[in-house]
Amino acid sequence: MTSQASITLGAVSNDLAQVVAQAASAIVGVHTRDRLPSSGVIWREGVIVTAAHTVRHEEGIEITLPDGRRVAAELAGVDTGTDLAVLKTASAKPTVLERSDTGALRVGELAIAVARLGEHGVSASLGVIGGLSGAWRTWRGGHVERLIRVAITLYPGFSGGALLDAHGRMIGLNTAGLARSGAIALPPSTVDRVADELLAKGYIARPYLGVAFQSVRLPDPIQQKLNLGRAAGVIVLSVEQGGPAERAGVMVGDVLWSFHGQPVRDTADVQHALGAEPIGRTVDATVVRGGELVTLQITPGERPRRSH
Repeated sequence: MTSQASITLGAVSNDLAQVVAQAASAIVGVHTRDRLPSSGVIWREGVIVTAAHTVRHEEGIEITLPDGRRVAAELAGVDTGTDLAVLKTASAKPTVLERSDTGALRVGELAIAVARLGEHGVSASLGVIGGLSGAWRTWRGGHVERLIRVAITLYPGFSGGALLDAHGRMIGLNTAGLARSGAIALPPSTVDRVADELLAKGYIARPYLGVAFQSVRLPDPIQQKLNLGRAAGVIVLSVEQGGPAERAGVMVGDVLWSFHGQPVRDTADVQHALGAEPIGRTVDATVVRGGELVTLQITPGERPRRSH
């Protein structure tokens, strides 16, 4: 006699399999490395998004479409900061997944990672939303609108594929390239923003000051004299000639104390504060110089791109 529990489990199993089958029409295999391909998602007509850390070469890229055809694709741009790459191909029809409201996600909700390992077909992995928090600055300097940690196994080739909720809506783009342990899903808002800029310019413009910093502890007499309330800051070790910091009057030996009203205790604080400011917007920076507090006006510039 069949129990009600087995009937319920069977219904859940069928529903999950249907979710994967429906999503498969928007998942592609991405051939940008010599052996195992990674996965990608058809983001809009002619546009594929995937994980940047899986892109090992810029020429001769191919993708395996949901119908099994293997076609050429062009690399539009790569952003290592968010681990996102964008490909263009005339062969990708606009089969786009419905987006999930990531603001309504809850820890513990079911999540399904869907991948396409080239000609081997679609694959899936089941888990849950393991953790949620607000905006996140990655260790590579990229800005992610919401940190979504996933308690799920991303098998080789799963990075760049889609993370779905139990209704088949896309929670985000899977990547194992931003966390030293576990998986991260880039929310659709991040993918949209980065993809738009990569399609327009081929790279992501990021602000910079043109200085080298190191954390430092101010001597007690200076803390007491200036009534600072804390000891930690960052000392300027070098200033790039002609860079934004030099133009603002920053000098070697200055101790950066605050940036646009935000306290600076270590180099991570500098990166966080800088990342929140648009390029070309002038802000106040307070430094300790010669035992005195000095306020400078500095305009972050666009970080120069490295030549290949």
